[in-house]
Amino acid sequence: MKFMKIGTKPDTFYTEEATRTVISDIPSDLTIRINNVCFLLHKIPLVPKCGLLQRLCSDADDSDIVTIDLHDVPGGEDAFELCAKFCYGITINLGAHNFVPAFCAAKFLRMTESIEKGNFVLKLEAFFNSCILEGWKDSIVALQTTIKLPEWSENLGIIRRCIDSIVEKILTPTSKVSWSYTYTRPGYIKKQHQSVPKDWWTEDVSDLDIDLFRCIITAVRSTYIPPPQLIGEALHVYACRWLPDTTKSRPLHSSGSQTEESREKSRRILESIVSMIPSDRGSVSIGFLLKLLSIANYLGASPVTKTELIRKAGLQFEEATLNDMLFPSQLPTDQHFYDIDLVAAVLESYLVLWRRQSPLPTENSHMVRSIRKIGKLIDSYLQVVARDVNMPISKLVSLAEALPDAAREDHDGLYKAINIYLKEHPDVSKADKKRMCRMLDCQKLSPEVRAHAVKNERLPLRTVVQVLFFDQESGSRSTTHKPESITRARQAPIEAEAKEECDKKVQHEVTKSSSRVTETSEREIQKRMEAKMVRGDSEKGKERKGETNSTAKMMEPKQVFQRRSSR
Repeated sequence: MKFMKIGTKPDTFYTEEATRTVISDIPSDLTIRINNVCFLLHKIPLVPKCGLLQRLCSDADDSDIVTIDLHDVPGGEDAFELCAKFCYGITINLGAHNFVPAFCAAKFLRMTESIEKGNFVLKLEAFFNSCILEGWKDSIVALQTTIKLPEWSENLGIIRRCIDSIVEKILTPTSKVSWSYTYTRPGYIKKQHQSVPKDWWTEDVSDLDIDLFRCIITAVRSTYIPPPQLIGEALHVYACRWLPDTTKSRPLHSSGSQTEESREKSRRILESIVSMIPSDRGSVSIGFLLKLLSIANYLGASPVTKTELIRKAGLQFEEATLNDMLFPSQLPTDQHFYDIDLVAAVLESYLVLWRRQSPLPTENSHMVRSIRKIGKLIDSYLQVVARDVNMPISKLVSLAEALPDAAREDHDGLYKAINIYLKEHPDVSKADKKRMCRMLDCQKLSPEVRAHAVKNERLPLRTVVQVLFFDQESGSRSTTHKPESITRARQAPIEAEAKEECDKKVQHEVTKSSSRVTETSEREIQKRMEAKMVRGDSEKGKERKGETNSTAKMMEPKQVFQRRSSR
């Protein structure tokens, strides 16, 4: 950053409580009161350089002590002190951090060339044009300081000229960028021979207030030179700089006035960022959109902002990864950790678009590939959230059932999610177990998963029997196109495994019903299992008698309950 030094005399100003004065043998004859600070100064040399003081002291004699109130001087007492020191010839250092208040105060005091040659305003304007506007970081710092004096800065053209300077540098080809800039991205090592990255300007601009940042982005976008992705990257950097991080843990909610003021400021920043996202698809990543949606839930953003984020995220949902979706719930009433409602809302938005674009999708169409990619993504997400010991089963089932049948080529991922949930929630009721397993299509389970399912004691008995039935059905269909000798050779181990697993289930039922029973015939065991299934039907309340008969029919002809050899 560049500085300008004016004056040669040593600093003779000193402060005692709320009084500032100059060490001098001449008694003070000019008192300036600004807010709670009182300046004890001299008419000479202040009055000859300040047009405003000349007018206010015009009616006083030279020997009179004049007291003037200047409570509305821009920049307050500090800016006035800079002007006073300039009049005394005391050395002052000016830079981008204090130029704006000094310039506004000098204009207020009318320290112009018409009052005296080589006055303060002229020197400040020369410094502004030759140093601040020519520098990259100086322009940004000066622009940021205008937020304390917005009206004066706007009327004097400081804001417009700083923005023009910043935008001009942003639009400069990277090969011609020669000034210093801040770039601290992970993995980036700045070297002398390394080319300038296209987003070199985003980090420095993110220091600005949101209204000034919006002015910069709006001006840059109006040129149509930078691609939408570059605008999106600038928004991403700004959001990371100013918005709370909701990805790692559940944020603490506080009702304190200071916290609420901070939340209100964050809400304004969030809504401004959302409004600046380019309409071009891919200008920002789906991960960034989901992150903004999570922050919106935490901050209590307006429904309009949330709806817009959900719509944009739905358009790009197929680009999401599992890590993009793992956000903690932002509602203090939720006991579960993961924000499954966020994912469900975006999925619903995606499905509305999918159904609209693909009423009759063909097998190889892009929309089929898209929905199947989403199906795998949701099943993977279900496997993660199923480990949450406080996750309600209703939310898990609702998200799983939201997918259409075309989304799942197989149900292996869904089975894994159900198995994980039952393992982490051992107290799940029988009705809830049946509700979860009702989503499974046993015909869409792979042989490896079916083999696991028949041994899974967490599953309802009905589900195990259905898996065995479809396992043998698929086995019998495969034998119709093979020689009998090969079929028998391959069917024997399957039948033996099925028989062994069924024997385990049967023995478990016998032991549970009576510990004193030592021998049970095949027919008695079968009747007990059929009775258990009938009771399950009555608990469900929606099954029909024909289904019970079909289940019994299903069980009898197959080799599930073959006679075991007597022990």
